[in-house]
Amino acid sequence: MAARPYPFTAKRHTFPYTGNRAELTEREAPDPKENGWKDCHRLAEMVRYSGREEVRMGLMRFSVSLEEGLLRQFDAKIRNDRCPTRSKAVGDLIRANLVETEWRAGEEVAGAVVLVYDHHTRNVVEKLTEAQHDCHAAIISTQHVHLDHDNCLEIIAVRGRSAVIDRLVARLKAVKGLKHVSVAAGTTGARLP
Repeated sequence: MAARPYPFTAKRHTFPYTGNRAELTEREAPDPKENGWKDCHRLAEMVRYSGREEVRMGLMRFSVSLEEGLLRQFDAKIRNDRCPTRSKAVGDLIRANLVETEWRAGEEVAGAVVLVYDHHTRNVVEKLTEAQHDCHAAIISTQHVHLDHDNCLEIIAVRGRSAVIDRLVARLKAVKGLKHVSVAAGTTGARLP
């Protein structure tokens, strides 16, 4: 079997899918005689993009097989989202799934609870304040916005065990007079690369 041509010319390489240009030092450029294409797919050394700054990449390449229709839909979605590459889109999906897993596993998480209510509704403000005071350990801050003469938006930044935050959300949802309650599940970032 004939060896594949070495993909790097001099110290410059253009990545085929993204068109990103990179400059590799001699130490970082893979030697095709030793490991062939294996090292070319494992660019985990320092790479200089467009001569601006050095970044540690630590990237690994892997293959995914999908139905053609699913891939077309995925490509259309990432184009609409203005995502620069499939790799970034797949990485975002993986991170979102890991955050979801953190919430299900009861880990320490962070996020935001969003409420919309008519502040004229009897006792709604008092009940919301009472619920927040009872769960103060999980609340980092709140922001109150007047949407119009009647309606208010409240954003509650939370951090703590997901079970504690879920109890707070359940308690808030039980308050009569709320028009909307939702949770933006986030992460502390401690367990994500």
